[in-house]
Amino acid sequence: VQKDFHPGGSLAVPNSDQDAERIASLIKHGSATTGGFHLDKIVATMDTHHKLHIAHPHFWTDHSGAHPPPFTLITSEDVKGGKWTPRADLKGAEDLVDAAYFDGGRKQNEAFDLKRYCIDYTSKLEESGKFLLCIWPEHCLIGTNGHCMVEKVSDAMDGWIDSTGQSVDYWLKGHNLLTEMYSVFRAEVPVSAETAFDKSRLESLLPYDRILICGQASSHCVNYTVRDLVDKWPENGRNKIFVITDCSSPVPSFEEAETCFYKDMEALGVNFCTSAKFMEE
Repeated sequence: VQKDFHPGGSLAVPNSDQDAERIASLIKHGSATTGGFHLDKIVATMDTHHKLHIAHPHFWTDHSGAHPPPFTLITSEDVKGGKWTPRADLKGAEDLVDAAYFDGGRKQNEAFDLKRYCIDYTSKLEESGKFLLCIWPEHCLIGTNGHCMVEKVSDAMDGWIDSTGQSVDYWLKGHNLLTEMYSVFRAEVPVSAETAFDKSRLESLLPYDRILICGQASSHCVNYTVRDLVDKWPENGRNKIFVITDCSSPVPSFEEAETCFYKDMEALGVNFCTSAKFMEE
C-alpha cells in the first residue's frame, strides 16, 4: 500500500485506493478491544528501490544511448547481442554479488564484468520459467514520497499501535541493484545472503493462528510472497493462510498472473475470501 502503487503514483494499480480503504477497515476492526478478531502482529512489506536498479530504465541503454521504456522485456539474447547494455559507469556492482550464492559476472581470476553478469542473470530468470526481466517505471525509490504508505492505511496502523502498545514490523525488499525481489522472502535470483530466503521472517509468522495477506499487487508481490510462504509452510497448516481478495488488485495486463496464483494456491489449501467475509467469522 505504498503511494507509488496508488492513483498519482508511478506504477498505479487500478482499484488500489478502494483496496486501501478496506485494508484500513480490517486493521481498525482488528484493533478493537472487544468483539471480532484481534490483530496480534502487523507486517508492512515495502518495495525499497534505488534509481539505478536492474529493472529500471536508467540501468540500461541501447546503441543510441536511449533507455528502454517501461514494460520492455529484456532477454539474455538482447544483452548478448547488444540490443540493451547495462550502463558502464555503474559503481559498486561487484560488491552486491557474493559468488557463494551466484557466480554470474565472474570467471576464474577475472574481474567482475557487469555485462556478463546481466547475461547470466537474465539467463537464470529464463531458466526459472516464471518470467523475463521486465523494466518497470521507477517506483518506491528510497527517500521519495512514493515509497511511503498511503495515509489511510498508515493512520489505521497508528491506531493499532496506540491500541495495542506494539509496533509495526517493516520488512524492506528490493534495495539490491542487481536482482529483482517480488517476494518479501527472497530475490528471484539470490545473489547474496541478504537476498537469499529469509528463514527468520518465515519463522516469525509460524506461532500465529491466522495469517492475513493483502496489498499490491496480486499479480506480483502478493503472488510471489504467498508462493514462497506456502512452499516453506507446514503442509498441514496452510489453512491458516488467508489472502484477502478485495484488498489487492493486479497490475494492468497481468490479470492472468493473478488468476493462476489464485488457482495454484487454492489447490494447496490457502484460503481466499473478502474482508467482509473474514470479519464476519
